[in-house]
Amino acid sequence: MEYLVAAYLVFWSVTFFYVFSILRRQKALEERLARLRARLNPEREEESHAGQ
Repeated sequence: MEYLVAAYLVFWSVTFFYVFSILRRQKALEERLARLRARLNPEREEESHAGQ
């Protein structure tokens, strides 16, 4: 029984850290994409700030 609890603990720990790393990488990619879009379309960036 102790091995089963240990296995579940390891499984959920690995799953948590894997999902967390995916979320962190996705956020970094979204930020890079936003910077790239701003560099490619500087006039569009100014329009979005003007509307705020």
